Amino acid sequence: MNYFLTCLTSKYVAFSGRARRAEYWYYTLFLIIAWILASVADMLLGVTIDGPNGVSSGLGAFTIILSLGTLLPSLGVLVRRLHDTDRSAWWLLLYLIPLIGPLVMLVFLVLKGTDGENQYGADPITGGVDQEVFK
Repeated sequence: MNYFLTCLTSKYVAFSGRARRAEYWYYTLFLIIAWILASVADMLLGVTIDGPNGVSSGLGAFTIILSLGTLLPSLGVLVRRLHDTDRSAWWLLLYLIPLIGPLVMLVFLVLKGTDGENQYGADPITGGVDQEVFK
């Protein structure tokens, strides 16, 4: 929960630096939970947008507000996660390749970050402290 709140407050639009795996995946977990709760609230209050043939899309006022409010922090933590694996934000363009792009991105997001400092900053786990201390 701490990572989620940090991404929504002090790192709201932070695109520089690095984000460790725990920060990215805890943020994603709590965001999915928030989306589910917002979707349920939309359906209970009847404020969903109907799709074709009158079928509810599950989108409504709460999910749209949540999505807009978390767009920048989500992009920020995603970019910082790529930075941790020593990749630039340009790799986000992989999402435009159907099927294969998201799978490659998933692999990048679960990979361990580079040890020590890289071109995007200090190691988020050690905070720039020499790795020999932690062996």
